[in-house]
Amino acid sequence: MGLLHTLKVRLAPARDKVTHFAHQHGDTIDRIEHRIEHGIDRAAKVVDERTKGKYSDRIHTGTGKAKHAMDRLAHMGGTETGDGEAGTRPDVPPPAS
Repeated sequence: MGLLHTLKVRLAPARDKVTHFAHQHGDTIDRIEHRIEHGIDRAAKVVDERTKGKYSDRIHTGTGKAKHAMDRLAHMGGTETGDGEAGTRPDVPPPAS
């Protein structure tokens, strides 16, 4: 058995617990995710204003990457959230670089 397989076997119980937790508290997770996205947008707006638009394209790219990374973390493992949305999110394209 390889190292990766051994890790998967040992981490399976933790993954099951996290999946169960996500099913129980999906609505709370969605609300937190929404608040974080709002915070990212607010921070981006402040930085863009303070730099007088000089780095708007980079700020926009960074904001998109941060939201995409957060979305992947929130929906990791193919779990379903409280609203029945699939966890792998194939409909969300990767951010533009």
